[in-house]
Order: sequence, then structure tokens, then C-alpha cells
Amino acid sequence: MAYDLADIKTRMQKSITSLREELAGLRTGRASASLLEPVTVEAYGSRTPLSQLATVTVPEPRMLSVQVWDRSLAMAVEKAIRDSGLGLNPIGEGQVIRVPLPELNEQRRKELAKVAHNYAEAARVAVRHIRRDGMDALKKAEKDSVLSQDDARVQSDLVQKATDASVSEIDQVVAAKEAEILQV
Repeated sequence: MAYDLADIKTRMQKSITSLREELAGLRTGRASASLLEPVTVEAYGSRTPLSQLATVTVPEPRMLSVQVWDRSLAMAVEKAIRDSGLGLNPIGEGQVIRVPLPELNEQRRKELAKVAHNYAEAARVAVRHIRRDGMDALKKAEKDSVLSQDDARVQSDLVQKATDASVSEIDQVVAAKEAEILQV
């Protein structure tokens, strides 16, 4: 692997983007269309993401509305939401399914905060692996006389700064999500 600082930064940014997507799926006290992203529905003979079968909107702060495009799938969509493990109880009204969001109790909030921390730790580990790959590439470039020792040291410092910035951003993202989860 050849050393490329821009590639390392891009890969670190992708880890942060992935973390943001995972955290968006965590339920907070506020309704969000992304809450139903992980839901898949048994439709047309296979598991299909809900986003390919319906439109999810947020008509009220504690309510989701799912507009199913194919009326024959309304019951399957309702069942998939109920069985998703998100603790939701959808109410079918023909092609529209209303999903009220119940209040989170203190224990569930703490569990969700713990899950958010686990996601953040996985992102930190991914960033550290990317750092290690970059450092290994630098050592190889130095050993193969592609980079001088001084240049390798400078590049090593740049990789470390990118790592520190990424870990700091991960910490900020998870702290904001935790505050959102724990807010009553």
C-alpha cells in the first residue's frame, strides 16, 4: 500500500459518516424519519427496505407517518415496524400507517446511550486501524528510500493530527447524540 494522506483522511471521514448514520437510527425522544431506516419488509418474495416501499414523514414531534405506495403491503409494513425491535406500535389506517413514539423511560435512555458509546468506540477503532495502515505505509516508504527520515517524520505527524481530529470529531458527535438521548 502506497502512502497517501488524502486517502487516509477520506477513509477517516467515511468512518465518521458511518457513525453518524448508525447514530441516526438510534431512537431519541424526538421523531425522525431515519428511525425506520433499518426496517425491512417481507415484500414481493424478499426482504425489502421500507424506504423502497413507502414514504416516511414526521407530521408531529412524537409521530411518524408511513405512506405505503402499494396498498396490499400495508399489513406487511405494519408487521415489520412492530417486529423491528424498536418498541413501536404502528396503527394502520388503510395506506397510511401512523407510528406514535412512546416516551423513553430512564433505563431505556441509558441503554441507548451505552449503544451510542459502543458505536463511537467502533468508529475510534476503525480510525486507529486507518492510522496504523498509514504509519505502516510510511515506514515502508522510508525503508524503500522513497521518503527521507525527516519527510517520514513530518508525514507521520500529519497522520497523527488527522487521527486526533477524527477522534475528537467522533467524541463530539457521540456527546451530542448522548445529550439528545438523555434529554427528557
